[in-house]
Amino acid sequence: MENEALIRLITFMGLFALFAVIEAKAPRRIRKQPRQTRWMTNWAIVILDAVTLRLMAFAMPFLAVGAAVDANQNGWGLLNTFELSMWVAVPLSILFFDLAIWAQHLITHKIPILWRIHRVHHADVDIDVTTAIRFHPVEIALSMLLKIGLVYLLGPPAIAIILFEILLNGTAMFNHANIKLPKGLDAVIRLFLVTPDMHRVHHSVDRAEHDSNYGFALSIWDRLFGTYIAQPREGHDGMQIGLEWQDDRPSKLGWALMLPFKRK
Repeated sequence: MENEALIRLITFMGLFALFAVIEAKAPRRIRKQPRQTRWMTNWAIVILDAVTLRLMAFAMPFLAVGAAVDANQNGWGLLNTFELSMWVAVPLSILFFDLAIWAQHLITHKIPILWRIHRVHHADVDIDVTTAIRFHPVEIALSMLLKIGLVYLLGPPAIAIILFEILLNGTAMFNHANIKLPKGLDAVIRLFLVTPDMHRVHHSVDRAEHDSNYGFALSIWDRLFGTYIAQPREGHDGMQIGLEWQDDRPSKLGWALMLPFKRK
């Protein structure tokens, strides 16, 4: 769709700046590493991710939004077999893809080869708004391939995919941000959306805790499928974030990119 990439970029940068300012003014945890070092590495990774998607766009006919347009034009996908209004098709599509990303996230923890790739995200010893963009390029490519396949299976409106991507990116930055929310506000928000305190549990070195709270946007899936843990056992100030065996090397770009290929 026209200006789709620009709209997503402006929204992303605006929300990133907002959460970065809030976490600087009201941090939840004290940082272990200098912000500059980590941020340079995490931003370098997201730039490599963008290059990866650009290369995929050259090699493939369509990415997710283009696939949605193609599916609608050809009448492919489940939703295109029914005459549904946009007011029904768009919310259904967003719910479907949010559940799909939840399931994808769970699978990356359960299948060893996928966990080797996904642990680049978990290797961050601090968790803040930049952790939300710290995903290995291979994981980004695999995730896009999954989305394309699901788009052709479901046949969602293109606007639904755009809105979902904006929702996913925005909520991921929100729940990774090092933000201290009042307990009452956190309790209300997490009835619907994943909050920073809820998702921080997922970044614990404790195996039971990092195998919980897989949601990025809606919080319902973890409650529904029994993977919800409300608070970390050691408390948010005492919990250790990252991987049990790591040191300060996750802040180095080369180390992070090579992590999936390391034995330990």
